[in-house]
Amino acid sequence: MEQLHTELKLLIIESLNLEDITVDDINSDEALFNDGLGLDSIDALELGLAIKKKYDIVLDADDKDARQHFASVTTLASFISANQAA
Repeated sequence: MEQLHTELKLLIIESLNLEDITVDDINSDEALFNDGLGLDSIDALELGLAIKKKYDIVLDADDKDARQHFASVTTLASFISANQAA
């Protein structure tokens, strides 16, 4: 699971062009939005597209749990792992 966390951190950095941030700067349990990493709704859309491309998993914006899936790297990794196994 640690490898998936690192992959997701790299995906976040690359897909959102976060040039001043490294993998080590992102805590897996830190919030991705607001007071955490500071991402916004546009970033969520871009990240969702990047996840779809890389993992062939669709995150439905209308899904009531979508916000929870995007809460942190840890929750995203759990969501991806669960959906890849299915």
